[in-house]
Amino acid sequence: MPAASQTPRKVPSILLVEDDPKVAATVRLYLEAAGYRVTLRGDGLQALECVAADPPDLMILDLMLPGLDGRGVCRRIREGSNLPIILLTARTTEEDRLRGFDLGADDYVPKPFSPRELMARVRAVLRRGPGATPDATAPPRRFPGLEIEPGSRQVWVGGCEIRLTAVQFDLLWTLTGAPGRVYRREELVDRVLGPDFEGSERTIDAHIKNLRHRLGAEYIETVFGVGYRFPGVSPGVLPEVLPGESE
Repeated sequence: MPAASQTPRKVPSILLVEDDPKVAATVRLYLEAAGYRVTLRGDGLQALECVAADPPDLMILDLMLPGLDGRGVCRRIREGSNLPIILLTARTTEEDRLRGFDLGADDYVPKPFSPRELMARVRAVLRRGPGATPDATAPPRRFPGLEIEPGSRQVWVGGCEIRLTAVQFDLLWTLTGAPGRVYRREELVDRVLGPDFEGSERTIDAHIKNLRHRLGAEYIETVFGVGYRFPGVSPGVLPEVLPGESE
């Protein structure tokens, strides 16, 4: 009796955008050795053309590029895509890192870096990709003005769909899992970015800022000195009397 056929496992595709030939060659070698399909581009406009023609599963993007730099590339992609992006840059201060997250990056690796560290970051970001977190079979969550579909990782605010990065979606899913509960920054880092994340807890502040910009500030409250909470009612439960209406 013939063996049951199995669906071939999809090989993740990575777009590496790096103009330094030595860095590009080394990173590509490690990525391909890890089993990824790699496309290399040397400037920002080529990168945008590649994303439009054949969207990858992840982009590794150097900030210092000829022509259109990495910041411009990141901004343009975030106008219409939640493609996971890891930034590479020689700028290493915490403020530089936070500015990178403000652009919508999912992770930020300062140069010089260990290729093995970069591979760990790649694996972590890909695990946060579509369908990975949360459980894709979980039921949708519905709140007044907000709907979250975990299977397709779609979000609607006021009936209009908005695009979120993988990190932003996972933050929202975590916060809405227990409305009214306060999540500490370190807890959000561990749940969303993973226990191996080595950056500052202020990274969460940058992602929350971007999430508020997409959703509206009323959906996430800051509890000063502690962390953040989602103030909505329980999923699927709508108030019978809205503010301003008579009972």
